[in-house]
Amino acid sequence: MNSMNTRRTVRAYSDQPLSDQLLHELMATACRASNTGNMQAYSVIVTRDAERKSILAPFHFNQSQVTQAPVVLTFCVDFNRFGKWCEQRKAVPGYSNFQALTYATIDTIILAQAFCDAAEAVGLGICYLGTTTYNAEQIAEALELPKLVLPVTTLSVGYPQQAATAPLSDRLPLDGVLHQEKYRDYTAHDIDRIFAEKEALPENRHFVEINKKETLAQIFTDIRYTKNDNEHFSEAYLKAIRKQGFEI
Repeated sequence: MNSMNTRRTVRAYSDQPLSDQLLHELMATACRASNTGNMQAYSVIVTRDAERKSILAPFHFNQSQVTQAPVVLTFCVDFNRFGKWCEQRKAVPGYSNFQALTYATIDTIILAQAFCDAAEAVGLGICYLGTTTYNAEQIAEALELPKLVLPVTTLSVGYPQQAATAPLSDRLPLDGVLHQEKYRDYTAHDIDRIFAEKEALPENRHFVEINKKETLAQIFTDIRYTKNDNEHFSEAYLKAIRKQGFEI
């Protein structure tokens, strides 16, 4: 619990290599995480080669950790493997639908987070790249993913360049996310109270000021995660999903 409560995202890595042995041990541990029906409908692509990382980088908006990290891991839903097993055992697979994609996506994210917990416990740093679903079609092509294999999320992994000294990222108070027995909707007073600390942070107030906005919420709606961007990348991801053979 102490490790999780004091964790920080790491975007700058040292030159210390990450051995295959340790990576495999961590991934084997992560694969002990829960998954639907014990099907393990996921695969992970390990990218170490500098040239291949440079190919992936533009699809992650050229974030520096893609090329600087010793290892980049792309976590994918994978019904190619399980479907082939079914067919070779005289069973008819039916996993190209929305429900199968949904639970396999959940399982893939569980795997990724289990790997993060294991990696951070041994002193490694990680950073999630949320850009994977933005450019899933291009990433799938770059990694030569077959039908029914879809990229879901990506991690950069390595030893931190320096000891973490940045303040911990803010989080909402627990009573802002925890509901007892049933969902209790939020009043205007609740919203003010729950977001008060986040809005009062100097760095967030600075974001509002330099972007000439009235509220922190407008940083999210007008700049960081806009409706137009969400709609554009929704269409792009749906295209990738269908191209990879899922009937959505």
